[in-house]
Amino acid sequence: MDFEEYIDSHIDAEPEHLRKLYRHTNLTRLYPRMCSGHAQGRLLVMLTRMIDPQRVLELGTFTGYSALCFAEGSGAGTTIDTVEVDDEYADELRELFATAPDGDKITLHIGDAEEFMEACSPESYDLIFIDANKRRYTAYYEASLRVLRPGGYILADNTLWSSKVAENASTHHDAQTEGIRSFNDLVAVDSRVEKVILPIRDGLTIIRKKA
Repeated sequence: MDFEEYIDSHIDAEPEHLRKLYRHTNLTRLYPRMCSGHAQGRLLVMLTRMIDPQRVLELGTFTGYSALCFAEGSGAGTTIDTVEVDDEYADELRELFATAPDGDKITLHIGDAEEFMEACSPESYDLIFIDANKRRYTAYYEASLRVLRPGGYILADNTLWSSKVAENASTHHDAQTEGIRSFNDLVAVDSRVEKVILPIRDGLTIIRKKA
């Protein structure tokens, strides 16, 4: 039994609809590792229960796994806006949210995440999940701070980027790695927030906007 299998066998079970979605993702999509999966999904559910948000914004829907985790962890009356730039799977995602448990909390928006946030009112969200174009993480971050209420949380995924961010910049200098590295450096020195990186899966940064 490897380390990930050990963790999965000692945490809450993955709900059946999410297990099927994860398998479907691995069978039908390029880069299926972009899907949150069992352990990170259970963490997202628990963090959502702890934060108890009324409004959640997700940047990057992919196959809908993480959005359904936020829906599972949130209370009655919570609304979740998830923004996906790729319209190819829009109908499939809408059907998924229409039939999955708590999926009625989720509204899918097809378009650019930055443009979506530009149209949002200031301080209108309690929890924001950043998991879209890695090249644009710093831009997403600044836009997120504008639409996040004081005391609200940002969760940023993939912030260890297969450990590339910690290696010599001359070894890994592709645009995605540089985007994550710049984001991490910015957040590290930003006095507007509290922050911690969890080395779960590909790295998850938890950021709290100071009141």
